[in-house]
Amino acid sequence: MHHYKSETGNTADTLARYGDTWNAINPENVARMRLQNRFKTGLDIAKYTAGVMRADMAAYDKNPEAYTRSLGCWHGFIGQQKMISIKKHFGTTKGSYLYLSGWMIAALRSEFGPLPDQSIHEKTTVPELIAELYTYLKQADARELRHLYTELDNARADGNQVMEQAAMEKIDNFQTHVVPIIADIDAGFGNEEATYLLAKKMIEAGACCLQIENQVSDVKQCGHQDGKVTVPHVDFLAKINALRYAFLEMGVDDGVIVARTDSLGAGLTQKIPVSTEPGDLAEQYNAFIDGQPISSLDDLGPGDMALRQGDQVIKPERLPNGLVRFREGSGEDRVILDCVTALRNGADLLWIETERPHVGQIAAMVDRVRAIVPDAKLVYNNSPSFNWTLNFRQQVFDEWTDAGRDVSAYQRDDLMQAQYDDSELSAEADQLIQEFQREAALKAGVFHHLITLPTYHTAALSTDTLSKNYFGFEGMLAYVRDVQRREIREGLACVKHQDMAGSNIGDDHKEYFSGNQALKASGKDNTMNQFG
Repeated sequence: MHHYKSETGNTADTLARYGDTWNAINPENVARMRLQNRFKTGLDIAKYTAGVMRADMAAYDKNPEAYTRSLGCWHGFIGQQKMISIKKHFGTTKGSYLYLSGWMIAALRSEFGPLPDQSIHEKTTVPELIAELYTYLKQADARELRHLYTELDNARADGNQVMEQAAMEKIDNFQTHVVPIIADIDAGFGNEEATYLLAKKMIEAGACCLQIENQVSDVKQCGHQDGKVTVPHVDFLAKINALRYAFLEMGVDDGVIVARTDSLGAGLTQKIPVSTEPGDLAEQYNAFIDGQPISSLDDLGPGDMALRQGDQVIKPERLPNGLVRFREGSGEDRVILDCVTALRNGADLLWIETERPHVGQIAAMVDRVRAIVPDAKLVYNNSPSFNWTLNFRQQVFDEWTDAGRDVSAYQRDDLMQAQYDDSELSAEADQLIQEFQREAALKAGVFHHLITLPTYHTAALSTDTLSKNYFGFEGMLAYVRDVQRREIREGLACVKHQDMAGSNIGDDHKEYFSGNQALKASGKDNTMNQFG
């Protein structure tokens, strides 16, 4: 906790050591500026937020009702407004994080323009966005504290000691907007040294939590697309080690590593690892490779290879590009091996990329992992790549069918149609969607729920609505009714956009620096005064 009076006193002591030459500096103003900028570096942020996240993980272990959530952000302003909104509506940021999505960086932040999620964007954009998000969150702190300072000044001017004390308590108990960011480092953007170097930059920018996936870096695909290729465990563990070394080197001793497995939807490998002793990870990985049994070297053609699997020798099935197939249906078993191996070798949390949102499916895999590692916990992607409406309506349809209920009024493959929106089946499906995160936390070990790309879609939807009406017959009414009036009615801070951009903070600083001669922007002719 930062105390206003003690911070002012400490500053006064510092100024006194320099005699009369620093008399122009007001210690209370310095204290205010310090409290508005309590995190001086990204490493300060990483250390603080790592502690927050570790405490939340411990709380979840005691009570899975205490799961956490986040939304993906592709710009600092988006992340800032999210945290301001959460504090406004719920009074606390506890349990609320930000997610930094590699997909959204590729699609929205690359100098090449929109790119697919294949790690072909500039990797420097990743730490740059982390730094940007925290810059905006720190500015949200400065803005809210500035308002509290105004309360304090007004109370003093009125001689109201009760209100003065209340304002002081608000300042001393201020809760920062700075929260953990789960940051996507994709498949590491190269070899383990490249992963380490990028991880350091991300940590320096403020990241306390890095999420890395077990795909091959140079052919990485979006988790919900085809053509995914995984790496052997020894290669993935080298990158987990690289992340841990980066955290420890930078002094973030309790940094969090999320190990993501794409094995459920990945049917290919680029590399057959070398086994050095019976039953090691390489042998377990190779046991899933598909191929034709052979009994003689004559069964091999030019360029073919042979692989011993237990008591038999197979000719692995390879694609024309040299990639090797895994056995059909082996995905879940590979996921379990990935998860257990990662947790036993330095990872803190798991991410299992699935093809649909289904609590039963997730729980079945987590139960197998927890039989070996009892405190295994997941970060789960509540992805917009899923058609949530269709998936859950089909889940209800199947449950009703199994229970012998009459489903003749519904066509399973057509349940997305608007004609079903007001039906009993759809109401039950919506209830399941509403309960999904809590159910997955309680039954499937999900510590953290995130939506990777929400603000990509909300920006598109709100822009479409405004464009349709503004450029249509409604004109300015479309903006006033659907944007500004709603901002005012719902108390959005950004309706006073000059204040949000820091104009009033700048006025304070001008007054600190120049005294009565300061030329301030917040006078009677500022049109922001129209908003009260």
